Amino acid sequence: MSQPCKPIVYIISAPSGSGKSTLVNELLRLVPRLDFSISYTTRPPRGSEQNGKQYHFVPREEFEQMIRDDEFLEHANVFGDANVLGDYYGTARRFLREAEINGHDLLLDIDVQGAAQIKQRVPGAISIFVLPPDRKTLEWRLRHRSENDEETIQRRLDAARREIENYDKYDYILINDKLEESSESLQAIVLSERLRRSGRALSPEQKRTVDLADRHRLANIRDRVLPILASFRTAPP
Repeated sequence: MSQPCKPIVYIISAPSGSGKSTLVNELLRLVPRLDFSISYTTRPPRGSEQNGKQYHFVPREEFEQMIRDDEFLEHANVFGDANVLGDYYGTARRFLREAEINGHDLLLDIDVQGAAQIKQRVPGAISIFVLPPDRKTLEWRLRHRSENDEETIQRRLDAARREIENYDKYDYILINDKLEESSESLQAIVLSERLRRSGRALSPEQKRTVDLADRHRLANIRDRVLPILASFRTAPP
């Protein structure tokens, strides 16, 4: 009996408001054999969030027991303004085991800190960073979210600047300016990695997919990222 192939682990990170959730939902709809890991957290649900959909909401004691039992691929304690203890977030190992059993690949939606842990623990994981086209655009998007007050907007803009500083730790950079084009490029990145690992000769269409993905490799897109980073560094106080 043949052993199941090791799944490709895709990491996707982005500042809040970059449009990552929309891109991820479209990716999962269009690309077969791609599982999504739903993170665990100790924070309470917000708004219409449902357990097992946006997150697995668990008590702090249960999360800490999972840490002791080494059940996480990565986890972090994220400190909020009103919570001196912070809230835990983590990616359970079971999702990787289940993907391997099913012959699927795995998509992780995690922050910069978690991405660094995954890259250490899962050799060969593919990391993708989604960027807004500039600070002004990100601020506009955040302001048009009804749940964001001014303090939250400023905090998220500051967090975005810190996160973007880590862009060069990622394999691919996706600048989410036009949603349809960004969605096509994200699909190309996922599919091109599958094609590379298959070892098979590529058809002309498959070569176009690989070429599109390669445009977003760090080395090929760095010059487009630098002005975005500069827009955050030179923002008015």
